[in-house]
Amino acid sequence: MPQDDFYTQMRAGLSALLRQWQALGQADADQLALILAETARVAKLGQPDATPDGATLAHWSQIETGDMPLWAPRTAVFLLNQMPAKPTPQSNAEACAWAYCWLRNREFASLQAAHDALPAHLKEPLADALQAAWRDQQGLRLV
Repeated sequence: MPQDDFYTQMRAGLSALLRQWQALGQADADQLALILAETARVAKLGQPDATPDGATLAHWSQIETGDMPLWAPRTAVFLLNQMPAKPTPQSNAEACAWAYCWLRNREFASLQAAHDALPAHLKEPLADALQAAWRDQQGLRLV
């Protein structure tokens, strides 16, 4: 999978992460946006300039280019990984975004370490995307 192809798919999949968070979250849109922003701050996944409202979260979940603050999908992955429902990516683009955010949320010494740290239910669905995300991340370190 070429890096450009990975990056394009990853960007497109970022909004899918937010849609999945909204679908599985047990609160209204404003509360989900607040939870997302506060979790980002506490878990040190980003520093939102302001807490978004539900309408902003809904807008971000519809953007096909992934043009939103990266803390939002990174935090969605953090929260989705902890849900008892054990959600998984619903598309290849979402898997690419999930894997990208997984690598951005923690430091891993190797691809194997990143794969081993995944929750068991995500090891298979994210295997290919994680490999592509790792290649993308390593390629960026060479610049």
